[in-house]
Amino acid sequence: MNKVYASAKEALADVVADGQTLAVGGFGLCGIPEALIAALRDSGVKGLTCISNNAGVDGFGLGLLLETRQIKKMISSYVGENKEFERQYLAGELELEFTPQGTLAEKLRAGGAGIPAFFTKTGVGTVVAEGKETREFDGDTYVMERSLRADVALVKAAKADRAGNLVFNRTARNFNPVAAMAGKVTIVEVEELVETGSIDPDDVHLPGIFVQRIVLNAHPEKRIEQRTVRAK
Repeated sequence: MNKVYASAKEALADVVADGQTLAVGGFGLCGIPEALIAALRDSGVKGLTCISNNAGVDGFGLGLLLETRQIKKMISSYVGENKEFERQYLAGELELEFTPQGTLAEKLRAGGAGIPAFFTKTGVGTVVAEGKETREFDGDTYVMERSLRADVALVKAAKADRAGNLVFNRTARNFNPVAAMAGKVTIVEVEELVETGSIDPDDVHLPGIFVQRIVLNAHPEKRIEQRTVRAK
């Protein structure tokens, strides 16, 4: 099966649709599939639920989809860098499900592993636990969290072979592997594409069984979310 597509637009064309749930990799702007997000904006699909640690910034990342009002709900752990997100949420135009960061990662990992739910101490006694089942284990209270699955996962990797075996670059790995695992269809954007067999098996961070489509973006913008420099 050929997993390599000529462009992000072609990779998304017969996959994305209105009302879908998407898992999107990245942490802030680090390791986001920026070409796939731009192509998703251009596709015009709407009513999306996006599972992503952050919501991008104004004018970049998932912020592009907020500007075009294609996202109806965000499932995130941090959204503080996007003024349009703030405006839509406070105006009641955008749904938000806040999830602690570690819990969000485990929700995606569990979804990809076929685990429907799990128990965690995180959030016990707070609004995070409201309406959720709790249970005692060894004298401590835990809250049950349902796992997450996505119709489509959009992820970013540094390198892929043609079978979809992925290598991530340091902290840009972040949420990308668990997002990929949780997707029914996973599309990966990579900076380097190599022949199958050229990546040492011990160097593979995520096996190709989780990847259905590959798009090469050799020169991403890699915008820095907040640049801090030393005062003169």
